[in-house]
Amino acid sequence: MAAATLALLLVTLAALHGAAPVLAVAGDPPFSCGPSSAEASEGLAFCDVTLAPAQRAADLVSRLTAAEKIAQLGDQAPGVPRLGVPGYKWWNEALHGLATSGKGLHFDAAVRAATSFPQVLLTAAAFDDDLWLRIGQAIGREARALFNVGQAEGLTIWSPNVNIFRDPRWGRGQETPGEDPAVASRYAVAFVRGIQGNSSSSLLQTSACCKHATAYDLEDWNGVARYSFVARVTEQDLEDTFNPPFRSCVVEAKASCVMCAYTAINGVPACANSDLLTGTVRGDWGLDGYVASDCDAVAIMRDAQRYAPTPEDAVAVSLKAGLDIDCGSYVQQHAAAAIQQGKLTEQDIDKALTNLYAVRMRLGHFDGDPRKNMYGVLGAADICTPEHRNLALEAAQDGIVLLKNDGGILPLDRSTVTSAAVIGPNANDGMALIANYFGPPCESTTPLKGLQSYVNDVRFLAGCNSAACDVAATDQAVALAGSEDYVFLFMGLSQKQESEGKDRTSLLLPGMQQSLITAVADASKRPVILVLLSGGPVDITFAQSNPKIGAILWAGYPGQAGGLAIAKVLFGDHNPSGRLPVTWYPEEFTKVPMTDMRMRADPTSGYPGRSYRFYQGNTVYKFGYGLSYSTFSRRLVHGTSVPALSSTLLTGLRETMTPQDGDRSYHVDAIGTEGCEQLKFPAMVEVQNHGPMDGKHSVLMFLRWPNTKQGRPASQLIGFRSQHLKAGETAKLRFDISPCKHFSRVRADGRKVIDIGSHFLMVDNHEMEIRFEP
Repeated sequence: MAAATLALLLVTLAALHGAAPVLAVAGDPPFSCGPSSAEASEGLAFCDVTLAPAQRAADLVSRLTAAEKIAQLGDQAPGVPRLGVPGYKWWNEALHGLATSGKGLHFDAAVRAATSFPQVLLTAAAFDDDLWLRIGQAIGREARALFNVGQAEGLTIWSPNVNIFRDPRWGRGQETPGEDPAVASRYAVAFVRGIQGNSSSSLLQTSACCKHATAYDLEDWNGVARYSFVARVTEQDLEDTFNPPFRSCVVEAKASCVMCAYTAINGVPACANSDLLTGTVRGDWGLDGYVASDCDAVAIMRDAQRYAPTPEDAVAVSLKAGLDIDCGSYVQQHAAAAIQQGKLTEQDIDKALTNLYAVRMRLGHFDGDPRKNMYGVLGAADICTPEHRNLALEAAQDGIVLLKNDGGILPLDRSTVTSAAVIGPNANDGMALIANYFGPPCESTTPLKGLQSYVNDVRFLAGCNSAACDVAATDQAVALAGSEDYVFLFMGLSQKQESEGKDRTSLLLPGMQQSLITAVADASKRPVILVLLSGGPVDITFAQSNPKIGAILWAGYPGQAGGLAIAKVLFGDHNPSGRLPVTWYPEEFTKVPMTDMRMRADPTSGYPGRSYRFYQGNTVYKFGYGLSYSTFSRRLVHGTSVPALSSTLLTGLRETMTPQDGDRSYHVDAIGTEGCEQLKFPAMVEVQNHGPMDGKHSVLMFLRWPNTKQGRPASQLIGFRSQHLKAGETAKLRFDISPCKHFSRVRADGRKVIDIGSHFLMVDNHEMEIRFEP
């Protein structure tokens, strides 16, 4: 193990065990240009802050030799000393806090830790895009602060992951906002806007990169690996499921990067797909930024996918398709030969480099000392601040989902809990809090530590050798459970079961966990409380129906404050409000091949479909499920018919669809931007907290069509609002409805249409009919 790697591991472990981060000497951030620099004094245009970023970038590129240009095409780009250009590391990660998974962020000097927020799936369960925005802002501030103290060699952050969590076995589903394209899109917009900084300024706080475009959601399942998997995806599924979050990233959030996936889509690798990268991402969506490959995605075009016959062909096809930078060194190694063989031109490289340097110009890397710009005041004191620590706690609290609460066993009264048994492999494991793509956290409160702050007499037993639980101390656990007043079980998964490179083959709890839980529950004096730490869903049907298991919570991977957040929920200092962002399927779903990319069900073959929008089988828990300690009611109280466009216009737009469709509709493209604006209208939902506790509540609004023919979803989430209400309080929440966005569906040919006739807004079981017709 390298000394630097060992040092980082020691820092991380120290933070996870509560040790305070150690301060060392700060450094200087890398930069170029400035009033006293040789480049500025020579009047080089790339140092002229009055010019547009693309113009400055083009000037810099024009001054590079062919060899210098090629050297810039990997994630580790060397400096160009003769022009005063410092080296740069493009690969940096911050899915839920600054991470060391990339190569540019370091925690070995003045700053030894960063705020570790919950893994994304738990944060998504809050259904609160203001929360997501504030998390993005906090991470962006900490990244810029780390850069200013000289511990970051890059500000290009390859986050967020907005792939759709299509299959519950996917090891990286934990990194995503869940299965719904509307939620993933709203998350993408909030997080990207937050991390990139002040939208009114041309200066980026950091550069966000939305990954992995597109239809990427398989790691290694039954011998099928992500590097060679060919995803067969319909135009319909691409347009209404897999692509919307990436479109929102670029069009609404103005993300400055999109990362292409390993996935070969219908035979063409994403990073070699010019229709996707140039036609859609840069053309239709208008990306102002760069396209990055997933790591070694160019190399696998030849080595694993056998798409390109030679390294030079792989390099040429990817750069010509619209790729700008390779995560890895493959392009750096083979681009010169590709040019010599006439497969690539220097102009192709110039185009890529101009896109890359334009983003670095927008980050202020060529404006002189970055400590003198609007973000220059940020430093070590802006990392792990009380505000960010509190935000990490808030996010964990708001995401935790109460799945079962028989007899109102929760919340607990701390004055009546005289002793507690804490059992489970996830109870005192700091690594179980921070999931993957992590850095050293500011602090760490495990569930055991959190409970110890509420209960004086706590006895702990891991019960299993790990989350895999291939060895269980069942007898000791049973004895402990029978001797204590209350029993808390902290079970679930870990990164050994689900992670990058690892998919699950079962949805059941691993190893002997189920038998251990059942035995402990049988031995306990009163119903036990089960807390699950996991990313993906698990089939816990056995626990749902067991009266000796009184309450169940899903706590995801809750970040540095996770243990305290769980304790606050258990003892009623926080009223749970999280709702599941994914469907929880039964174990029988594992009969469905992960490799089948279809979202829509096929009753003729028994294929059940995927996600709440199309799945036709049984569920363990439905998308959006979540209990509270309070009773909330929701009802639609105001709606309006669709504002009328001119009858002549609607009549002119109406078309009779093809015989196999058999329905009449309007093409969204034909309605046009102005027409779509005129169609917008508000809908109001009255929500009331009937008590007995104050609490936050998320209202989800769905759309239902009159039927599910031609691939229409059973329902589609079109909006959500989160509101804190005191006991007894009533509030009216406004939802802005855009028929072009919310009432449209995607036909089999990939075109968006709005059906003529009835559409039904739904909140719970309350519906309101909206007719769309001339």
